[in-house]
Amino acid sequence: MASSSSIEFLPDPGVDVRQLFILLHGVGGSPETLSPLADAVRAAFPAAAVLIPQGFEPFDGGGAGRQWFSVRGVTDENRPDRVAQALPPLEAYVRDAQARFGLLQSDTALAGFSQGAIMALELVQAHDGMAGRVIAFSGRYAQLPKAAPQYTTIHLLHGADDPVMSVAHAQAAQTRLNELHGDSTIDIATHVGHELHPALIQRAIVRLQTCVPLRSWEAALGLNQAPPDGTTVH
Repeated sequence: MASSSSIEFLPDPGVDVRQLFILLHGVGGSPETLSPLADAVRAAFPAAAVLIPQGFEPFDGGGAGRQWFSVRGVTDENRPDRVAQALPPLEAYVRDAQARFGLLQSDTALAGFSQGAIMALELVQAHDGMAGRVIAFSGRYAQLPKAAPQYTTIHLLHGADDPVMSVAHAQAAQTRLNELHGDSTIDIATHVGHELHPALIQRAIVRLQTCVPLRSWEAALGLNQAPPDGTTVH
């Protein structure tokens, strides 16, 4: 089902909605650009509602695309403020969707590409646990976190040859989250640029299907016992 402002896919009639996926496109993009990711999610999670809103602002770089915040004149210094100003409408959208389907925050996953990934990462940074999972493709933090989300598992996926959003941003994010005892994974695809590459989409689905959140491991074994081989159990 589509509208001028969003695309949504619901489970087949008679199937209860059990998960909520909200997909966020990149700057200058549109919901249609995330169709390959939506198709993969629907195939893997047939009981999921998949919503793809369009950016809440017209793209100020020309054309018919949309954006979550302006990148005109953006710098490392002013990016955090721009993102912070853009978060409240997205927060309201996510909460409304959760209420619509009667789902918990832990049943929600946010997946974003590029600027959409920034928005997803920063939303759970500002509102810990608003989603149980964040899947960040070719993204970064507006600024590296000072504390790690305690109720959100973060999956970072990036192309090694990304000329727009350097893979170094994803690597720095993973390093910081590790230092903060956050629950995160990172996957880097060789010979891949700034794109929602099929290899990264496939890897994201594997992560979603197989990773046990760190908090679940700790709850089962006790807070003083760390999981083996990193911060996420496979």
